[in-house]
Amino acid sequence: MRINRSLRLGIGAIALTLAATTAACGGGSDKSALDNAKDGKLTVGIKFDQPGLGLRNKDGSYSGFDVEVAKYVAGKLGVKPENITFKESPSGQRETLIENGQVDYIVATYSINDARKQKVDFAGPYYVAGQALLVKADNSGINGPDDLKGKKVCSVKGSTPAQNIEKNYPATQLQTNDTYSLCLEGLQAGSYDAVTTDDIILAGYAAQSAGTFKVVGKPFTTENYGIGLKKGDKELRDKVNDAIEAMIADGSWKKAFDSTVGVSGYQAPTPPTVNRY
Repeated sequence: MRINRSLRLGIGAIALTLAATTAACGGGSDKSALDNAKDGKLTVGIKFDQPGLGLRNKDGSYSGFDVEVAKYVAGKLGVKPENITFKESPSGQRETLIENGQVDYIVATYSINDARKQKVDFAGPYYVAGQALLVKADNSGINGPDDLKGKKVCSVKGSTPAQNIEKNYPATQLQTNDTYSLCLEGLQAGSYDAVTTDDIILAGYAAQSAGTFKVVGKPFTTENYGIGLKKGDKELRDKVNDAIEAMIADGSWKKAFDSTVGVSGYQAPTPPTVNRY
């Protein structure tokens, strides 16, 4: 009986050790992104709910400017589009997904800032966004933030765009919702005069409902969108920066923009200069 009991205890200890190891890994991989690329496969984080940028379609496919950037970069790393696994990367989870190795990199309207750079590295920027306004297609009275006095403008609760309107355009009647989808419903119904967030996000929504909405005026803030990477992986960062520069130089960047966000009628801006953060 003593032998059997010892055997059972030993097996139990091994099982606990394996369970603890699995939990610690968090479903991620110990391999680097470049190791995974050498194996011919990559996992890339994108948004699943941003039309024109990162969208999971009803048929299970993915579309948008961020998706095209992600695929181009993967191609430069030697990975074919069909061997990319796209993983949903909500804003609040992006750093964790990278740190845990659950994604190899993230392309998801990911603004580069000092706080985030404490946890992850960035390649890019691959796009310079700015806060803008979305109105109904037949609206001719709003062409920029100076036209917002007394107007009802919707944004998302706690967002930087909402805070900017509240601080810098106090004569505006700011309305907030939990999602931009609710803002768009209100805009369509006439409850709001405009919706505000980054220009490229608004253009994506306009592209989804071509002829219904339009983006107006010039951006009035600056947001540098980067590709999020594991901190300290300089080799990967250099290769991704090279890929972004190549995408811009060979015309693929503009082609990707025009076929996604550009469907809304929003003109592609001048491509950014890669800063190699």
